[in-house]
Amino acid sequence: MKFPTRAVSLLWLVSTSTTSTAFVPHATSRFGVSTRLFQSSSAGTESSIKHLPESAVELTVTAPGKATKAAYDKACSEISQNIEIPGFRKGSKIPAQILEQAIRQNSADGQQGGKHPLKAQAITALINQLVEPTLKEHQLDPIGQPSMVVPVEEMVESFQPGEDLTIQVKCDVWPEIVWKESDTPDKAVYKGLKGSYSRKPFDQAKMDKALDDLKERYASLEKITDDSHTLQMGDACTVNMEGFMANPDGTKGEPLPNAASGDRVEVVLGEGRYMEGLVEGLIGAKVDDTVQVSVAFPDKLRDKTLAGKQAIFDVTVLEASKRTVPELTDEFAAKVKAGLTAESLQAELRKAVDEEDAKEFRGARNAALSKALAETVEVDIPDTLVTNQAREKFALMMTEMRDNGVSDEEIKNQIKPENFLKYKDIVKGDIIRDFRVSMATDEIARIEGIEVPDYQVEEQLEAIRKDAAQEGEEIDDNSIRGKVEATLQRQAVMDFLADNADLDVQYKEEEFDAQLMEKLAEESLARLEKEKESSAVDAEIVE
Repeated sequence: MKFPTRAVSLLWLVSTSTTSTAFVPHATSRFGVSTRLFQSSSAGTESSIKHLPESAVELTVTAPGKATKAAYDKACSEISQNIEIPGFRKGSKIPAQILEQAIRQNSADGQQGGKHPLKAQAITALINQLVEPTLKEHQLDPIGQPSMVVPVEEMVESFQPGEDLTIQVKCDVWPEIVWKESDTPDKAVYKGLKGSYSRKPFDQAKMDKALDDLKERYASLEKITDDSHTLQMGDACTVNMEGFMANPDGTKGEPLPNAASGDRVEVVLGEGRYMEGLVEGLIGAKVDDTVQVSVAFPDKLRDKTLAGKQAIFDVTVLEASKRTVPELTDEFAAKVKAGLTAESLQAELRKAVDEEDAKEFRGARNAALSKALAETVEVDIPDTLVTNQAREKFALMMTEMRDNGVSDEEIKNQIKPENFLKYKDIVKGDIIRDFRVSMATDEIARIEGIEVPDYQVEEQLEAIRKDAAQEGEEIDDNSIRGKVEATLQRQAVMDFLADNADLDVQYKEEEFDAQLMEKLAEESLARLEKEKESSAVDAEIVE
């Protein structure tokens, strides 16, 4: 991209500014000492770098006299090709002073290029020609919009074609991550992070159910040959089922779809296994009996034509079996998995149940880890990143205010530079911490070789596709794949840190906040009253 004649800043680098809503760690710059002198690939050009606070640098490039004269002569030649001056043929060589005067006279606002438009164009050309390649030679990765230390409008005053020209540019660059020293020799500082968070206690009831379900899967069946045996809870039976819709008077109506009936259906007589009424209706039946059973289909049944409906089944008992659930022994544990004992099986179940419950509190755990991790790194965060992220957060806050019913006029009053600066000061600490954590997790993933399997990425993408399809939306896999991979990798790093951390987990029962519930109820009633008043006003307007 080239500067227009009156450009005063390095607009060709605007495209490198950070616009992502989430911090994505970037390859760090490879800086040496605070100031380095380079011999540029451009003949006779020298450059140096001065490091400034908050990951900013000042680049100084010196263009030799040969380059400044060439740039000025080229500017004169280009202008001569496109300007008409009385007494000169278009395209002919025109003295520079006459060109300058003609440009000023032809300028609509008298401002284009200032008093020295040819010099301004020559300087702008040198900036475009020298600065970007020099940044690359210094292995700098600029972010945000660089700025001229001395504006072009001022540089033209001392610019002389054929003499050396000093160009100074200030810009933010991606920071380096520096780990603090570990208190334990030969141990990474990010291992053994200390912190605390709260979660609910271990759910013993869920543990007991998981063990019961596992034992149920290994239950044995023994056919009952006693014709006088009546079915009871815990037995199993094989039945034929023929279903009908129930009429209001309780008689059989239209036959149910084939999917709701069936032959040789296995039924285990236990609570909560089937639709209400089926098991209860079979208690006391014998082999070869046909009993009429009234049932109620669940309200949330997938088949909406049957959901919540009453039905009647003619059920014929074909076989009956005694069902024996095994006891928790070493022998049983070995059947579940070779090498397990009753004790180790319980330990594995306990761990699985606890890990499942822990997912609910993963956010609190990660917050504790992030707080500790942020203290292990030293990163000089550039103001450009803070400003960009603060803008996005500020815009999101304005959107949420609108969604919560705040008027556009009031929101417009909030969107002022001074309000944004106040907001930026408030969120700056959080933004810096989040950026440090983001860079740290990215670096840990590299050091520890933590990668996300492709199948996990595909599973997440498939879930997102299904959700989008249900909402009637389309997604672009390429646009979200990177975000999915970054999210999964960060979670994998957090799990790694948790496994190697020294976290104080405080188990607390979830407390019922009566005052909060009362407040929410009052607010709900107030909203209803307001809606009623609004409806009454609307009615009056209609009348």
